[in-house]
Order: sequence, then structure tokens, then C-alpha cells
Amino acid sequence: MLTSLQGMLPLVLMFVVLYFVMIRPQMKRQKEHKAMIAAIAKGDEVVTTGGLLGKIIKVGDSFMTLEVAAGVELQVQRSAVVQVLPKGTVKS
Repeated sequence: MLTSLQGMLPLVLMFVVLYFVMIRPQMKRQKEHKAMIAAIAKGDEVVTTGGLLGKIIKVGDSFMTLEVAAGVELQVQRSAVVQVLPKGTVKS
């Protein structure tokens, strides 16, 4: 009985280390990203996963309209936003 528990101990320890090194930080990043997406508002300047940089001019439930240049508007998914930039970063 004792030897079987000793045999399982390294496996359990590896899972615990894996949880704290990989799984938990990933869940934290997902939670922060979800909060950032929920807080997006008109006028925010953002970067998308494709590298587009622009200013939000219209926000919907799952899509938003991004102005990337004067008179150039693109419709992208809200989840495509990677980063919200400080105001004044995007020059029109």
C-alpha cells in the first residue's frame, strides 16, 4: 500500500507544479482579457490581433467599428482586441 502511494507521489507533484506554472497564470490572463474587452468604449484606441491600430467609433455586442485612417473604417470582432492604448497614441 505504501509503495503504491510513493509511486503516485511524483505524478501528483508534477500535476501540482504544472497547475501553478502554466494553468493558473493562463486563467488569470484570460480573465484580465475578458475584463478589458468588456470595458471597451467608443473613443478608445486599440491594437488588434492582426496588428491594426485604430480608434473605436462604434461598439456593438460582438463587433465594433474601428477607424484606422481618416475615412477608413473596419468592422472587427471585440475579441480581436489585444491591447487598449493610452489616449492620443493614434494619429488621424
